[in-house]
Amino acid sequence: MVDDLIAIGIIAFFYSADLQPVFLLAALVPLGLFALVVRKRISHWYILVPLAAATWALVHASGIHATVAGVLLGFTVPVLVSRRDPLPAGAGAAAGHGDGHVPGMAERLEHSLRPVSAGFAVPVFAFFSAGVAIGGTAGIASALADPVALGIMAALVAGKAIGVFGATFLVTKTTRAKLDEGLKWIDVAGLSLLAGVGFTVSLLIAELSFGPGSVHDNHAKVAILAGSLTASVIAAVVLRARNGHYRQVEIEEKRDDDGDGVPDVFERTGQS
Repeated sequence: MVDDLIAIGIIAFFYSADLQPVFLLAALVPLGLFALVVRKRISHWYILVPLAAATWALVHASGIHATVAGVLLGFTVPVLVSRRDPLPAGAGAAAGHGDGHVPGMAERLEHSLRPVSAGFAVPVFAFFSAGVAIGGTAGIASALADPVALGIMAALVAGKAIGVFGATFLVTKTTRAKLDEGLKWIDVAGLSLLAGVGFTVSLLIAELSFGPGSVHDNHAKVAILAGSLTASVIAAVVLRARNGHYRQVEIEEKRDDDGDGVPDVFERTGQS
């Protein structure tokens, strides 16, 4: 998510043209109203959708890529739980807030919008953006010989892994944060490799950078698909091996060789 936000910031600063300050200032009105409504924990779609649509339209008219409007709207939604947030079904009146079981405004909206986002918006975007003329073996060879394509693949496979792993390592060494006792650095490495599966934002930036029909645009799309596939395969190998390790650990924890009904791992550690 941090990576995507940085990418959206790059889009806002480097891919905006013919800035229209009047429309940009006008977009602050529906954006401000949207923020006020969600701060009051009002989630009626017939109020939020028109305000969000107006913000999107005015940001688009201002010359800034409209994707930024979605990010700004998302930032206004409260994440922390408030006493005004409704309790989940079945929770007692005395249930405490902020205990991780009561969803906040952002979580509730995300849960409501997920079917539309994951089931409609992302597939439609992928359908219109991922089309690429590969051109057979010669086309693939041409794409993989393009420095642009090689740079994209290196960024997805190696860059993402180094960035995620390196940032996690740096945080654990410079702050009080630490890995969970059941987690090893090889697990973090596997997840870091999995972060190289980039699709929607990568395709969006490629389209904005090179334009439809450009040779580099086609090569970039091939590189995004190839890089994502490579990262997923490598990550799958690492994580599958670790999954086997954790299955073995689970078996060992359940083993009771002496038949006294107490797992051996508890007997060794003195737990009851």
